Amino acid sequence: MTRGGSSTFRRSIRIRSKNYHPDMTVNDFQFTTVPSIVMASGASSRLGELLTTRYSIKNVCVVTDKFLASSGLLKPMLDDLEKHGLASIVIDDVIADPPDHVVLSAAQRAKDGGAELVLGIGGGSSMDVAKLVAVLAVSTQPLHEMYGVNNVMGPRLPLVLAPTTSGTGSEVTAVSIVTTGETTKSGIVSPRLVADIALLDADLTFGLPRDITAATGIDAMVHAIEAYTSARLKNPVSDLYAKKALKLLSSSLLTACNDGSNRAARESMMLGSTMAGLAFSNAPVAAVHALAYPLGGHFHVPHGLSNALVLMHVLRFNAPKAAHLYAELAEDVLESAAISGMTIPERCDAFIEQLDTLIRQTGLPTMLRHVGVGVQDLPRLAADAMLQQRLLINNPREVTEADALRIYQDAL
Repeated sequence: MTRGGSSTFRRSIRIRSKNYHPDMTVNDFQFTTVPSIVMASGASSRLGELLTTRYSIKNVCVVTDKFLASSGLLKPMLDDLEKHGLASIVIDDVIADPPDHVVLSAAQRAKDGGAELVLGIGGGSSMDVAKLVAVLAVSTQPLHEMYGVNNVMGPRLPLVLAPTTSGTGSEVTAVSIVTTGETTKSGIVSPRLVADIALLDADLTFGLPRDITAATGIDAMVHAIEAYTSARLKNPVSDLYAKKALKLLSSSLLTACNDGSNRAARESMMLGSTMAGLAFSNAPVAAVHALAYPLGGHFHVPHGLSNALVLMHVLRFNAPKAAHLYAELAEDVLESAAISGMTIPERCDAFIEQLDTLIRQTGLPTMLRHVGVGVQDLPRLAADAMLQQRLLINNPREVTEADALRIYQDAL
């Protein structure tokens, strides 16, 4: 085991499975994840016990957003922290697509308050900010030096992340996304951002509105799909997580949308989202995300919905290179009898059509024009998508600016 509970494989291995030739030699790869995942109903209301049994601390910095802070959802958590002798510094001004000044302000307040542990509660934005607060509260490295891959240096505070949606997988990833300009998002990717504990409590997702359930669920499915088809770092371990995640998510999404209090569906969605996070944090996402980011930057479309709007069109663009992989994933979203006897191209088409049907059944918007995008906006979106080279290099098919423009045109 390496530092932080990560497992590293440094040799070639031979495996036998239906997705790999019996004599295939697997390339060297590294798989990194959180040291501890805790999944239990009501676990969030027992935070004090969880933290005091693992850490000798007195001050906890809670990073969240205004809605959660005012909804009453935090109260049982804060009460339990107090019950166990822990003081709370609550930072509740995280916003969607958090800009860098929000991150810096939160970090300064954590430092001034003497935070000894950072607890991120919420969606991806709150957890992404919490990751950086844990570093910036004790590090002298400026935020602007951290952007990119493996640029985070110095120590960080202990970090616990508890998602309240089933989508981003941020609780188990080494990535934080920050808005760095009017329309530009930048990523910070570093194993130092991997949390110490991912706390999964499906109770936190009860009452989540249908549209958010749908959008975040599709986001998680995209994580699984893009991890499975990642051109650079796809590996047998991430593949296992990706396929299981896709099966859990695709089979539970509509139930969770239609009956938000269905515990089995909510738990499957949360576990599926986390497993997709484990997959894509090691086999990174690609063109769907690259084309989705400009929609958020220019039109403030929620990230999950942005992914849903371009997903079908990117899959169809990728099909000439990735049909065999999509055919393998078909068994995770369709009944075996439905695809029995199909050729690889037929299974690929069936996979894409099933996802299209699923998105339509959730009631999410399906076209870019439904969220205010006009034909005059497409060249600018295509140009901005090309700035996401850290993602595009993972795509199974090369994407040029002209390709991106055609994908947006198809999605309009």
